[in-house]
Amino acid sequence: MASNPELYNLSPLGLLLLVGGALALLPLAWVWLRNRRASPAVRWQALALLTLFLTFDLVLFGAFTRLTDSGLGCPDWPGCYGSASPLGAHADIAAAQTALPTGPVTHGKAWVEMVHRYLATSVGALIVVLTLIAWRSRKCAGLKVSPGWAMLTLVWVCVQGAFGALTVTMKLFPAIVTLHLLGGYVLLALLTVQWVKLSQAVGAPVPVVSAKLRLAMAATLAWLVVQAASGAWVSTNYAVLACSDFPQCQGSWWPEMALAQGFEIWRPLGHSADGTVLSFQALTGIHFVHRMLALVTVVVLGWMVWRLRTVASLQAPVQWLMTLTALQVLTGMGNVVLDWPLVAAVLHTGGAGALVVVLVWLLAATGTQETLERAASTRPSYAHD
Repeated sequence: MASNPELYNLSPLGLLLLVGGALALLPLAWVWLRNRRASPAVRWQALALLTLFLTFDLVLFGAFTRLTDSGLGCPDWPGCYGSASPLGAHADIAAAQTALPTGPVTHGKAWVEMVHRYLATSVGALIVVLTLIAWRSRKCAGLKVSPGWAMLTLVWVCVQGAFGALTVTMKLFPAIVTLHLLGGYVLLALLTVQWVKLSQAVGAPVPVVSAKLRLAMAATLAWLVVQAASGAWVSTNYAVLACSDFPQCQGSWWPEMALAQGFEIWRPLGHSADGTVLSFQALTGIHFVHRMLALVTVVVLGWMVWRLRTVASLQAPVQWLMTLTALQVLTGMGNVVLDWPLVAAVLHTGGAGALVVVLVWLLAATGTQETLERAASTRPSYAHD
């Protein structure tokens, strides 16, 4: 019979940290070798960009873990039945799989879940290195970049790790899983700001835009967060297939919905707070609201592209914004009409994260004339590195 492990078993934590640290050595070595003749500031910038890229990959793999129902592949945290890998938990996993062959615990799902934890630990290690570099730079001439963003990123990755633990120990509680996904987007945003600030410190230009345009960028980002939250709520409640046709839903322009039940936030997966099974009408409401918000989001993003079209120095992020918006529309429709294919579902989650990165990039990379004049006297120079 399958054993019922303790939800928290910290005995494998040391070995897991060693695995994450070892994995982090690979990108660190790559950055050093590729930039060994560059200045310390350029190496720092390259590490920030690579950490951002690997964090984006981690968000994608997290989506893959959730969408393959591997989130409880190891039902305890941080290891797997108290072991640092599924190899050490082979007997427990086999017993659980024998008792319930389709999961949630199988050998394959256990490996998917543990690989996700290994990758998360390695990203955490890279963020620790970025923070140490930021603090060291305070005492080094020519590397006087404020460590504030690095420190905030380090604190947030610890919070994100806590949500990851709660995702497992609270058995995929929809509110926790949704916050965990949104927390991944916040981590992407913080790393994007670090990379942009370092790029500007080594000489990247700062496009000047009006205060109204920057406010429009911030408003667009805020709306995108609302849309991302609704999408996360659809995914974590497995409501994608509540509407299997497009543009209508269940053959109707306004299907029967139970919105109050669907948007009851604090409840277990598949149930209402009172313990009753979540109705199909509730799932329909979750899906349909996301679809309505998506229409507004496409309009808002299109309006943002139109506002930015004349700023020559921002054409790269604007092109990304247009491409990613189109990708989100296509993958969103594909999830519905193609019966939620894994590739489209993962890309849809990744596309939302990429849109967050691009909008934060636009905000962090630009400035008004007033703010640039204020910062000109304090910006460090790297010309002598």
